[in-house]
Amino acid sequence: MTMVANEAPPVESDQAGGSTGPGLSSWIRKHRTWLALGAVLVALVTYLAVTNMSGTADPRTLSARNPAPDGAMAAAEILGRHGVNVTTTDSFDQTMSVASDKDRATILLYDPRGYLDRARVEELAAAADRVVVVKPRLKTLNGLGPAFKPGGVIPGDQTVVEPGCSVEDATAAGPVSAQGSVFSGPKVCYSGPTEGTGLYAASADGRVIVLGSTDILDNEHLALQGNAALALRTLGNNPELLWYLPGVKDVAATDKAPTLSELAPAWLAYAGPWLGAVTLLAILWRGRRMGPLVFEPLPVVVKAAETAEGRARLYQDARAINRAAGNLRAGTLSRLARHFNLGADATTDAVVDAAARRLERPGPEVHSVLVDFMPGTEGQLVQWAQELERMEEEAKNR
Repeated sequence: MTMVANEAPPVESDQAGGSTGPGLSSWIRKHRTWLALGAVLVALVTYLAVTNMSGTADPRTLSARNPAPDGAMAAAEILGRHGVNVTTTDSFDQTMSVASDKDRATILLYDPRGYLDRARVEELAAAADRVVVVKPRLKTLNGLGPAFKPGGVIPGDQTVVEPGCSVEDATAAGPVSAQGSVFSGPKVCYSGPTEGTGLYAASADGRVIVLGSTDILDNEHLALQGNAALALRTLGNNPELLWYLPGVKDVAATDKAPTLSELAPAWLAYAGPWLGAVTLLAILWRGRRMGPLVFEPLPVVVKAAETAEGRARLYQDARAINRAAGNLRAGTLSRLARHFNLGADATTDAVVDAAARRLERPGPEVHSVLVDFMPGTEGQLVQWAQELERMEEEAKNR
């Protein structure tokens, strides 16, 4: 028996001798727009997936989820590695709810825009074992009690501040590198420009602490001097830490619209009477300077020459050459029309024709003087006015 090998089917090839290359290239060229859009879509989906898996960063200053230089993610991460359970809260109700479930909790409050009123700050101070308030506004400071008051700022040339106190956390942390505000309180560390004030102010029992600078906690300055040690000792005294940054939704709602006196600043109560007294004195001063009033019977007759001279002086002071020329031209044409008995509806061309016939001059010459000429300087205005007067007198005398 003779074995016959099966022949392979012929492979189709194009003129260049390739099997699939040219066809794939032409297909890519034909659909390159859709391929580019698909690549962009895949990249966008990949970016969103990675962002959701890694968590969304919070751009707010001193946020525990903000890795930027002004954020505080580094301090929160270090506290978490040392056994402190850091819980970020974004509303007053959530903070109070979480604090009520914790036996020993510290609340970090940073409210640079003053969203919380005094009553809510007092509630936070009463709900936590310790409250650390960073760079508070005056409204927030009033909610911490009368013992805390503002005391100025750290001088710009002072970059390192020594503790200068006997508070254990401050003495263990050592000097810090920070700029900010200073406050007075029962216990004061890191003294400011005035005696009894500092970057670190604490109540007598240590439950309320005021830090006058964000540099102690933010990512950019945390590694400088003893900033990290002071931040960790201040915030890590309890196993639970509530990191609270208030927002617009924490503004206390009220059904009563504020009155005008409530909206006005407090100093207006003193400035109003003072301004009234100054106004009265100014009226008396100006009244005595101008002299007594002079009574004159009305109506007062003002001569036409005085009115014309006064208006001319106004035009001269304002350098209104075009306005004065227009009034002179209108007055001349009006008087000539009345002299020639042309009527109230006489046109400029009719007046010019009548004047040309009376003066026995060419019409274009009279038209150029009465209508076309426009003076550019005060000297030209005076010369043109004299020429108008001569032409008018000549036309009336003929």
